[in-house]
Formats: sequence, C-alpha cells, structure tokens
Amino acid sequence: MAKRRFIIDLGREKIEAEGHQHRNVAVRYLMKRRRSLLMTRDSGKAEALYSSLPRSVSIIGGHVTRAYRINWEREGTTEFEGSRFVFTLEELGGHLEMPA
Repeated sequence: MAKRRFIIDLGREKIEAEGHQHRNVAVRYLMKRRRSLLMTRDSGKAEALYSSLPRSVSIIGGHVTRAYRINWEREGTTEFEGSRFVFTLEELGGHLEMPA
C-alpha cells in the first residue's frame, strides 16, 4: 500500500504529512510533539510546550476528513501508568465526505 498525502489541521496551522491511514498520521504527529516535550530539560519551556499541545486535530485526506479529540495526561493513569505525557485519541462523529 502506497503512502497518501494528508493535511493535519490544528486550527491555527496546517501541516502536510504522508501516511497510510488518518489515525496513524495523527499518532505519528502527536508522538513527535511528545518526544520534543520529553527531551526538554528547562521546566519553563516544558510548561509552555505542554500548554501549547493540541487538544483536537483534523486529518484531511483526499476524500475524507476525520476529527479526533486528544486527551493529554502528565502522568499515565491507565494502560501506561507512570509514563509521562500520555495521550489518547477519541474519534469525533465518524467522518466527513469532501464534496466532489
């Protein structure tokens, strides 16, 4: 399966990305944001990065747009208990068909 082009819409900015599925594109982007937060040593800068993390994201494909709500936790309380900056994705209302 070849990679397809997607646009990650954060509300304030749009980022082009490639991937196979909408959800995987979202997870890949959020993992990059999480890594940059984990690698930051300055606590003030880490606080600023944490407060700027997206709480919702839309992944725009060729014909379908999927929206996700993101729940960030400073310390994991569910499956990855003790992990720092864990996130979960919840798909919002199915998908939207793009008009032809």
